[in-house]
Amino acid sequence: MGTLRILRVYEEPEPDEYRVLVDRLWPRGIKKDRIDVWLKEAAPSTGVRNAFGHQPEHFAAFVADYRAELEHNPAVAEIRSLAGEHGKVVLLYSAKDHRQNQAAVLLDFLNGVETKLD
Repeated sequence: MGTLRILRVYEEPEPDEYRVLVDRLWPRGIKKDRIDVWLKEAAPSTGVRNAFGHQPEHFAAFVADYRAELEHNPAVAEIRSLAGEHGKVVLLYSAKDHRQNQAAVLLDFLNGVETKLD
């Protein structure tokens, strides 16, 4: 598998990175040519996303719920396949918080590590 990292969709990726948007909703002001593939199936379900609401006090529950969803999500295998095909993949997200967002949880899940809750 190639390398994976996360980046806010409004930041500039490296020129050789394959850009995968992992948000369920399209981010405001982003043109389609800035994204190689939109894998909204990798995002948390609407219920899990809304329960989190980007509130720090709900992050631990969000991590547990989203990781449970990822256990059976075929999009995980698709991301791993893309990483194998393209070498460098950047998972793009639109949340303002660089640590407490679904892309950070997804990256930890793909790397087989626990997400830090602090």
